[in-house]
Amino acid sequence: MKKFRTGMGQDSHRFLADEITKPCILGGVIIPNSPGFKANSDGDVIFHAICNAISSLTGVLILGVRADELLEKEGITNSRLYLEEAFKTLGKQKIVHVALSVEAARPKLLKWIPEIRKNIAAVLHIDVSQVGMTATTGEGLTDFGCGDGLQCFCILTTEEDA
Repeated sequence: MKKFRTGMGQDSHRFLADEITKPCILGGVIIPNSPGFKANSDGDVIFHAICNAISSLTGVLILGVRADELLEKEGITNSRLYLEEAFKTLGKQKIVHVALSVEAARPKLLKWIPEIRKNIAAVLHIDVSQVGMTATTGEGLTDFGCGDGLQCFCILTTEEDA
């Protein structure tokens, strides 16, 4: 018999001014011609949302605790490493599916979604078919839809033997 669990995570960051050269990184992919995020790390809201979804399953806080330790002690700002730390906390839970919903007026993500999904699958040791992703502008109803930043929601499903 299998035991299924569902975790939910969210993250958001504002963009830096266009003249600041910090790259825009989403799902571990550098998105050219887009401003980076106001954050201590690289600000990868997709990886951060997945970390938070894992934390909601395990109770182990990665962002704000473990990531801050890595940042302060080792200067690590790469959110992929934070996600790898979160992945380790799953124990016997096996990821079945990751669903992502991104809200942003910019950058336009459609052409980047396949590469982002592939990168997430590699980090989480799952098949790309187990990663779903949508993107919306939100029709300008929020700061994200007005182009001030980017928001990501994640629902992550795991299974383990009961």
